[in-house]
Amino acid sequence: MDSTFLALQHIIQGRRTIKPPQMNGRLIPDDQIWELLALADWAPTHGYTEPWRFVVYAGEKVSDFCRAHAALYKSQTTPDKYMEVKYEKLLHMGDQASHVMVAYMHRGDLPKIPALEEVAATSCAIQNLLLGATSLGIASYWGSGGMAYHPAMKEMLQLREEDTVLGVLYLGYTDKPVTDGKRTISIEEKVRWM
Repeated sequence: MDSTFLALQHIIQGRRTIKPPQMNGRLIPDDQIWELLALADWAPTHGYTEPWRFVVYAGEKVSDFCRAHAALYKSQTTPDKYMEVKYEKLLHMGDQASHVMVAYMHRGDLPKIPALEEVAATSCAIQNLLLGATSLGIASYWGSGGMAYHPAMKEMLQLREEDTVLGVLYLGYTDKPVTDGKRTISIEEKVRWM
C-alpha cells in the first residue's frame, strides 16, 4: 500500500467522537483553528457555491455561547418538556473545550442546485475539519442536540430562513486514551457491486 494512503487511512479510522466533558481545558492555538477551517474550505462544491460557514467561539466567548445556548433552551421549551438537567448540560457543555463552532449551510444563489447538495457539501467541510483535528491530536465532538436545529438558534446567529445549522462542534484536547473503532454492519452488506 502507498504510504500516503496508509497515513490517510490511519487518520480516518482513528477519528473518534470525544464528548466535551472528556476534554481537558487545554487551549488550541487559534492559528491551528484557522488551518482546520482552511481544510474545511476544500470540500466538494457543486457550482462553486461553497455553502459551508462557521461561527467560531474562542476564549471567554465559549462560555458566552454556552450560556446563550442554555438560555435559548430555557426560553423556547414549554414547562412540561423543560428539564433542568438538560439546561445545566448545555450551560456547561463547553467548560473543558478550547473552541466551539456552529457549522451551517449558507444557501447559495443557484436555485438549480438542490439544498440537499448544499447540506452534503457542508457536511464534507465539517468532516475535513474533524479529520484535520484528528491529525493534529485535537479531540472533537459534532453535536446536534440542544437547540442546534431549532429556529431560535438561527435567529440567535442572525441566519437566513434558507440557511441550515448542521451542528455545534466542540474542539479541545483530551487525556482520554483513544479506543479502537468498530462498525456493526459489514461493508459487504452496505455495497451492491454490479
